[in-house]
Amino acid sequence: MLKELEKSEMMTHLLNALNDRKDIGHYGRLTFAMVARHFLSEDELMTYLQKDPDFSESEAKALVLQVQGKDYNPPRRERILEWQKQQDFPICPNGDDPDACNVYRDLQFPDHVYEHISEYYEAKQG
Repeated sequence: MLKELEKSEMMTHLLNALNDRKDIGHYGRLTFAMVARHFLSEDELMTYLQKDPDFSESEAKALVLQVQGKDYNPPRRERILEWQKQQDFPICPNGDDPDACNVYRDLQFPDHVYEHISEYYEAKQG
């Protein structure tokens, strides 16, 4: 399902950086894992994360288990931009574009992701 993931310019940017063996930073890896886990197998996800030269197999496994275990939703654009300020690698390559890095606009996630988000907002307003 790599083709689906590549519908997002940001995810293509992260995939290309990982394929080039670049350090995408802590938040780049976290963003990648939170989004890609819905499109890649666990093994594929770990393989991509390990292409980051500063990330070992055990670190990749720990991140994947954390993201799956806590069932993290993909981050909103605003969160990605906040995280990007805390590291050198640009997670969102076109941050000035208001449509850039909105994975909810670019990708179709499983229904349970949207249900989880609406439950969160209902509880927050409740």
